[in-house]
Amino acid sequence: MSKKTTTKKNDEKKAKTTKANIIVKMPTLIQAMDKVAEQARDSKFSDEFFLSVAPELGLLSDTYHITERQAALLSISLLCGPYRVDFNDFARHLDMSNICVLGFAQDIDELVRRRLLRYRDAKDRDTFDVPQAVIRCLKRNETYQLPQRTGLNTYQFFEVMEEMFDDLNNDSVSPTDLVIDMKQLMKDNSDIDFVKQFEALNISNCDNSLLLLWMVNRVINHDDNDFRLGEFEDIYEYSSDYQKAKAELRSGEHVLMKANLIEHKTEDGLANTSRLGITDHAKQTLLSEFKIANREENVSNLLKHGELQEKKLFYNDNMQDHVAEIESLLSPKKYNEIVERMKKSGFRQGFACLFYGAAGTGKTETVFQLARRTGRDIMLVDVPQIKSKWVGDSEKNIKAVFDRYREAVKRCKQAPILLFNEADAIFGVRKNGAESAVDKMENTIQNIILQEMEQLQGILIATTNLECNLDSAFERRFLYKLRFERPDAKIRAKIWQSMIKGLCKNDALTLAESFDLSGGQIENVARKHTINDILFGRKKKLVDTLAEYCQNERLEPSQLPKIGFN
Repeated sequence: MSKKTTTKKNDEKKAKTTKANIIVKMPTLIQAMDKVAEQARDSKFSDEFFLSVAPELGLLSDTYHITERQAALLSISLLCGPYRVDFNDFARHLDMSNICVLGFAQDIDELVRRRLLRYRDAKDRDTFDVPQAVIRCLKRNETYQLPQRTGLNTYQFFEVMEEMFDDLNNDSVSPTDLVIDMKQLMKDNSDIDFVKQFEALNISNCDNSLLLLWMVNRVINHDDNDFRLGEFEDIYEYSSDYQKAKAELRSGEHVLMKANLIEHKTEDGLANTSRLGITDHAKQTLLSEFKIANREENVSNLLKHGELQEKKLFYNDNMQDHVAEIESLLSPKKYNEIVERMKKSGFRQGFACLFYGAAGTGKTETVFQLARRTGRDIMLVDVPQIKSKWVGDSEKNIKAVFDRYREAVKRCKQAPILLFNEADAIFGVRKNGAESAVDKMENTIQNIILQEMEQLQGILIATTNLECNLDSAFERRFLYKLRFERPDAKIRAKIWQSMIKGLCKNDALTLAESFDLSGGQIENVARKHTINDILFGRKKKLVDTLAEYCQNERLEPSQLPKIGFN
């Protein structure tokens, strides 16, 4: 082997050895931070300090993409903490005044933005700590990386949004910082459809923008669209801004409500001004990818047809035919055919029915059984509660009923039934020359209902015991009017036998002929018999016991005919 070749090999071997020694001597991230923090003690951040730890600061700066001063502050935070570090710790460690260290505030903000530090309270920003995720990476000599926030798909975008709101909940960031981060997130993912639609709304106010994003995040990541006014106070930097927004939301005057993006929730058809949700319009425009608006949802005040208990009802012959006609109309196939033909003929497609007659004759129960047999849910409106003591709220309540019903028609497979029970309380005769606030309010409510009935797309059924109290304008708008009469003796006998086990045909007929009770009253007697039979057992003949209960069922039993059974 030549001397030249040998020399070359020796040089290569020496180079490899030198490189290996350099690799071995390269400090770990923890070692670099430890040296920086120790050298910084009493240094006042002098030029000599930065020169003495230049390699370590270079390593940390390149690793975390931060400035050398930020790398030094991060190292000091780890030494003085890593939990509950404040500016006073910097002052003591660096031997600087409390005033001087306040100049590091922007550096701390940047470290927090990169998730290398975390504020313990983002509103005052006095204390911070090193997050566990950063510490775990340091233990493994690995670089902590910010979660990917560019090139996301829609679902990844909302995962990151959830993390951001978690930071807000944990006081790691302030609302102002969160707005900045959200804007950057949207800028980095501008091709996502949600971002395009959100930007198209042109919401100029940062608080309003953050409120809508908070609600949307809850809908997607928590499947929750029912928010109380006190839940989102933390998204406002200042309490005064939150109080102003809360007042506007409660009154319905908030800009997001006027834009049909959020709305009051309803309970039993009544608007609840302390609860909010995003609207169908917001779902369809902002969240079309999730197809939320197309799902059949369980609207809070709907009675599901599958949960209605089966019950056999008995009618007089003529009434039976009318009920059968209504049932045929409500059957899905017939209903759809009729609606289509009415539409082609230029007629209104809504169906309004009035069930009227004495109490206990089966009006409401008939609606329940029709709904059960035709597969239609019921939106039940508690009419006595719809009138508010606050003038103006009642009008909002009745509008909310019909708005909610339209929403239900869109979402349910079969158009549900809008049921007004005891409708005479709200469908009453309008007052001419109304002067008092209450009279004007009632006239306004009735005018709203009349207008809604004209535009009805669906099925409305109203029940009343006092049909004479109905305004004539309402009568005209009911396509079907069914009078429920008290059952005759023949029907009462069938009702008796259906409700009382062991009651023979003759005894049932005797009770039916002796007591002119409605179906509801017979049911009361049957329930009382069942309860007392469990409590005390049977002490008399069944028919004698039932006769006694029948006498007590009427308010003036002394005027009822006396009957005896041997």
